[in-house]
Parts: sequence; structure tokens; C-alpha cells
Amino acid sequence: MQKVVVIVGAGPSGLATAACLSAHSIPHVILEKEDIYASLWKKRAYDRLKLHLAKEFCSLPFKPLSPDSPTYIPKDMFVNYLDEYVSTFNIQPQYHRSVESAWYDEVDGKWRIDAKNMQSGDVEVYVAEFLVIASGENSAKYIPELPGLGTFKGEIIHSNEYKSGAKYENMDVLVVGCGNSGMEISYDLSNFGAHTSIVIRNPFHVVSKEMVRLGMIFYKYIPLFVVDFLIVLMSKMVYGDLSKYGIRRPKKGPFFLKETTGRAPVIDVGTVHKIKSKEIKVVPAISSIYGKKVLFEDGGEREFDAIVFATGYRSIANNWLKDFKYVLNENGMPKTDFPHHWKGEKNLYCCGLSRRGLFGVSMDAKAIADDIKRVISEKMEK
Repeated sequence: MQKVVVIVGAGPSGLATAACLSAHSIPHVILEKEDIYASLWKKRAYDRLKLHLAKEFCSLPFKPLSPDSPTYIPKDMFVNYLDEYVSTFNIQPQYHRSVESAWYDEVDGKWRIDAKNMQSGDVEVYVAEFLVIASGENSAKYIPELPGLGTFKGEIIHSNEYKSGAKYENMDVLVVGCGNSGMEISYDLSNFGAHTSIVIRNPFHVVSKEMVRLGMIFYKYIPLFVVDFLIVLMSKMVYGDLSKYGIRRPKKGPFFLKETTGRAPVIDVGTVHKIKSKEIKVVPAISSIYGKKVLFEDGGEREFDAIVFATGYRSIANNWLKDFKYVLNENGMPKTDFPHHWKGEKNLYCCGLSRRGLFGVSMDAKAIADDIKRVISEKMEK
């Protein structure tokens, strides 16, 4: 099938790219392996999730979030927004299409994409002048290989399977991962009466949603190092010295780390108070697991009924994109630094891999569609 643009993935990145291409009247198709768009939001997000950034930084192109909506949008409200987005721009992904391989044909100067129709079992071949990777940073869950993990007798789940702490009341639960998901899941578990522990290994900044919002506004007008100084000062005033509770602050500032490494600060939802009050126990890194017993690097050990791995995701575009070298590195992330990360060679693009959330998705989608429009216009003029 001949297509002008093939988009792989119908998450917010794919939807935003489709809307921007439609604005330029550029024909395209979205290939999505699931049976629904935005499957991570619709199927794999925990109940209490809210967008961590204020709504002015979370809308997709051409459709602002409602001014009547709360500043920090709950998951279900954002899903409704995505439903309206798909309807407004008449986005029609091809579902049950699992992309098996994509490679660049040097002879024809086009991309060839093999997608398995998971309902019929047939392999469909798409030929496109432009290819957009929109499968996202969160395309595959990651669980580290820990010694003895296979012997654990309790429940093991990844954060993308976690919905709420209701089923864990009075159970001993260990959360592995101290990013935003891990800290928020720990808070949720504790609220539902679970005896909650969290593994904290690496230093991180603790901030509030309001601090992040202020920081993003400040960054429009003042240098990054000044923003970091102000936000760290606010954090110290609000949370005090957290090192005695097992939380260490990095030497570099929160916005600098986000800008240079993609590592986001932890946005506190109440977890820090529970850690201070010992409702949530901080434990060191795991050394090994045996049965229901978990051994820690400080020599301590405890038995747990469940382990929740809030250990993030990995991009798996390299698994199917045979010529990923034109835009991605060996880890499946852009090989060119922000803000030029979205554009590769041979008309290959990536959307939503800037580690800047929905704000970054919108920036990428607009830039990609504008560039494709430019390439097509220049080609027609020759």
C-alpha cells in the first residue's frame, strides 16, 4: 500500500502528528498494535493519576484543554479530552497492526514497513515517503533482573498493571522505583492500609506541582541556573532536609537535569509526609530475593506479600526499525540533542521522545508536520 506518511503508534504522539498532518492536508496512516488509541492511558494508568504539569503545558496541537477544567487534569478527564481530539480531527488509526520491520529502500528512496494484522495473521506491506516513530518512550515495561526474583512467592506486578491499593489492605508491599510513579503508588498503597516500603537508591529532587509550574513560567524569562536556584530554595523551605529520611538531593538543579538527562524531579503528592511519619518505610537497594524474603544491601531483610516495580519503560523502536541509525541511538532514543532530536535522515522522524511530556509531544508534532510539508512543497517546485 502506497502512503505518503506512515505513523507508528496511536498514543498522544501519533494522534498529535496526525492532526498536524491533516492541517496541511497531507495523507497519512497510523499503525497501532493495540485495539484502541492511547492504550497506556486507557488501559494501564492507575486510578488516582493526574497530569503532573499544569494544563497549559499539556494540550495537544489545535485544541487547548477547557478553561473550566482543573489546573491538574485527572486521568479520566484527560482520556475524555483524547476522545474529543480523535473525533474533532477525524483520526482513524489502523488497529491490530503490529509493525514487524521497517527499512529504507535506497533504490526507491522510500520506507517499506511490514505490519502484521493481528486479527487475520496476514502481513501487510506499506510503502511510504515519510516514516514517523510515535511509539513513545513508554512502549515496553522494564523490570530489572534481580537475583532470586523468580523464586518470589508473592505477587509481582509492574506499575502499568497497578490500578489502586484497595486489594492490598494489611499486606506488606514493596515498591521498587522512586520516580513519580513509585512515590505516588506508595502513597496510594499506604492510604488503603498497606504496610508500604519503597526502595530509594538514587538522589532526586522533591518539588510540588506548583513549584514546577512556577519554574516553567520563570524559564521563559530568566536563565535556567536562576530557575533552579529558586526552585531548590523553595523545596528546602517546604520539605527541609530529607537526607535523614533516606532522600538525597542531587548536586545539579531539577530543571538542568530534566533539560540535559530527561530525569524529572519527584512531584510530591503527600508521600514525603508519610515517609517522615514512618507510615512509608524507606529501604535500600535489593541484593537478592528468596521465597517471600527480600534481602537488602545494608544486610537487612523482610518478607513481603507483593512487589510493585515502578521501574519505568523502554523504547523498543529499535526492535522493528532496521535502519534506526538515521534518527535513533542504540537505546532507541534520539541521537541528536534537543531541540533537533525529532528529525533524522531519509525522511525519518520521531515524536514524543524528547522526555518533555505532552508539552514536548506538541512541539515535536508541529515541527514534523511543518518539515514534511516543506519537503513536499520543495519537491513539487522542482
